[in-house]
Amino acid sequence: MLLSIITPDKLVYSGEIKLVKLPGVDGSFEILNNHAPLISTLQKGQIKVIEADNELKYFDIEEGVVEVQNNRVIVLAGSV
Repeated sequence: MLLSIITPDKLVYSGEIKLVKLPGVDGSFEILNNHAPLISTLQKGQIKVIEADNELKYFDIEEGVVEVQNNRVIVLAGSV
């Protein structure tokens, strides 16, 4: 599954992942491979990423939107 985290200024992250945990407005949620299509708003919080090689990464965001489709996850964040 491919994850991209983008702000208005730059591409913050792009890579193959196993899992991403996102701070949704109604609570945090996880996305795994073959997840159903989804669009959701995000609140201030932390994104947790487990990369394909099992390395953990964390990103703090202020707010944003996530789109999931065809094993691609795109996070549009106001700032990271």
